[in-house]
Amino acid sequence: MQIDTIISSYSIQVTIYGSILLLILVFISLASKKLSNSLKKILFFSIVAIVISVTLFLMGSTIYLNTVSLSKGPVHYHADFEIWNCGEEIELEDPEGLENKVGTSTLHEHNDSRIHLEGVVVDNLSASLGNFFEELGGYITPNSLSIRTHNGPLTLKSNYMCQNGAIGQLQVFVYKTQNGIFYQEKIDDPANYVISPHTNVPPGDCIIIEFGEFKNKTDKLCRSFKVQEALGKIRGLKYGN
Repeated sequence: MQIDTIISSYSIQVTIYGSILLLILVFISLASKKLSNSLKKILFFSIVAIVISVTLFLMGSTIYLNTVSLSKGPVHYHADFEIWNCGEEIELEDPEGLENKVGTSTLHEHNDSRIHLEGVVVDNLSASLGNFFEELGGYITPNSLSIRTHNGPLTLKSNYMCQNGAIGQLQVFVYKTQNGIFYQEKIDDPANYVISPHTNVPPGDCIIIEFGEFKNKTDKLCRSFKVQEALGKIRGLKYGN
């Protein structure tokens, strides 16, 4: 578990427990019609102490996290992705209940095939593809991928067979943008791949995860890149099988 997640969990607990104590003290103050002056002072200073303590903890934890983090403060990075299983595009599970995201407040997806990194980047691992899938309840390795889709859990492993009889390999390709030109790279260690530090996509990454026949390049391209290319905002090097 990342330090930002731990601190966030503690902050929530401190806020909840502090609120409960304040409610109890306020209830006692309102319920008791006759209180001695000494008791009133005890209740008053107790309320003040709780408010100050919670405030100082929240401030201190925020300052500490920003100080030790790689980003030295909150960021808002994005990267688009597509997952293909033997030629069929796969969608992740949809958010449930009041949540509009799958994952954590820092690293999540909004049912939009986009990685959202919103918060403090503690280290490179925080912004890695492996950490993203872990926060979503799955994992990715050089040879396997486990995710929760809208049709249930799905695990893909290299050397498994597609329905057409072809032997599938898990492969990850990343499109990067530089000076308005995008190009693709094949990633051998996807779990440790760190997304590019951009808010907009492009120039943020387009990550293509394919399970299928072995290839050196992919012919898939994220929709955001296709739109910007059609508008003439970016142009790409040749890509294909």
